[in-house]
Amino acid sequence: MPKHAIPGYARLNRTHKLSAAGVAAAGAAALVFAVVPGSADAKEGNDQAAVQNVKPVAFSAVDNAAKTQQDTIGKQADASAQQAEKDAAEAKKKAADEAKAKEEADAKAKADQERKDQETASRSSDRAAAPAPEQAKTYSNDLDGWIRESLDIMQKQGIPGSYEGIQRNIMRESTGNPQAVNGYDSNAQQGTPSKGLLQVIDPTFQAYHVDGTSWDIFDPVANITAACKYAAATYGSMDNVDSAY
Repeated sequence: MPKHAIPGYARLNRTHKLSAAGVAAAGAAALVFAVVPGSADAKEGNDQAAVQNVKPVAFSAVDNAAKTQQDTIGKQADASAQQAEKDAAEAKKKAADEAKAKEEADAKAKADQERKDQETASRSSDRAAAPAPEQAKTYSNDLDGWIRESLDIMQKQGIPGSYEGIQRNIMRESTGNPQAVNGYDSNAQQGTPSKGLLQVIDPTFQAYHVDGTSWDIFDPVANITAACKYAAATYGSMDNVDSAY
């Protein structure tokens, strides 16, 4: 095989080789500038257009988002403020209602207590004003006790008479014997003898009997009160009787 496979290559000197390389390099550069600059310009134009187109959109979106967020925050703040005002108003109303209810309850309790105090005071006053019940009066079982008991009954019945007048007539009529019976006077002859301390006949005793006393004609008190009632109707009082009546 020949030493130089490329024909004529050996015959190119250094100058020729450099010139060829320079032409090749120049051609490659031209090719690059013919292709790349156009693409670079196009890309740069596209990038600038993209930047011009994107930039306003990006800032507008941010502004709108910020404004929306601010509006949302503002609405939330307003809602919170309104709710706080509503809660405060409700709390104030509740406190006022509770205070009013407590005031009414206190007033009612005070009125009830005053009423109870008045009732208690009234009952105490009534008890103080009411006279103490009279103790049952006791009388001796003798002429003095019979006359005194009869006088108390006569006073209640409005029958006049005095201790002296009653005693005087008793001593004359029966000498103080409640069982005395006259069996010889005109009454006895007619079948109605005089009986008891003041010698009363049965028809007179029954007609002038005093309520609250015994129906027994020999009962000392019943006999005295019936006789005094008869004497009051006939003579004005037993005090006016000085003889048989």
